Amino acid sequence: MRSIFNLDSPIMSFLSRVGDLVWLNLLTLLCCIPVVTAGAAFTALHYVSIKMVRNEEGYLTRNYFKSFRQNFIQATLLWLLMLFVFVVAWADFYFISMMDSGVASVMRIGVCAIFFFYLCGGIYWFPLLARFDNDMKHTIKNACLLGIIHFPKTLCILIIYAAAIVLYYLFLFRIMPFVFLAGISAPVYLSSCLFSGIFKKLEPQEESSSEEIGQSV
Repeated sequence: MRSIFNLDSPIMSFLSRVGDLVWLNLLTLLCCIPVVTAGAAFTALHYVSIKMVRNEEGYLTRNYFKSFRQNFIQATLLWLLMLFVFVVAWADFYFISMMDSGVASVMRIGVCAIFFFYLCGGIYWFPLLARFDNDMKHTIKNACLLGIIHFPKTLCILIIYAAAIVLYYLFLFRIMPFVFLAGISAPVYLSSCLFSGIFKKLEPQEESSSEEIGQSV
């Protein structure tokens, strides 16, 4: 019985990880309250989550706010750009839906296809910003390239996020406690298992020149 409660036992390690995810979730929710700061909050969440996957998290809260401060400006600009794209896509889809013609169906499929490929790159924005020192132009460019190059993993990440959104939509009131405890951090942690492997192939280049990564990914 003593071995079960040993700090190095699988059960205690699992409980410790769950506790970290709960704390990360609360930090992210608090930092998202002003809405405009959500980009920096998501960037910090990815920064710590990838470190957790690699067992490098150290001081969780300190690392979270370190990333939050360092990436605040770029993360906020990326977040506003992301919101703008979502609004434009929704508006396009709405007005096309008001049309009653065969052309409208084709246009609707076109908008959905464009939005899907946008999502394939968009999910890399904040993780890339968290791990690499690049300007917005190279972050967006690299995100698009990684989304295409690693499409199978990109699709898995999209499925993780989509499954979480569907569950929240269908069972929101039943799982509301979970949403507040780990509803954001858990899906990001799962996706970070994939982000970590993708980024490891790029990180050796970062030591020689982070700008070189921005040009060559």
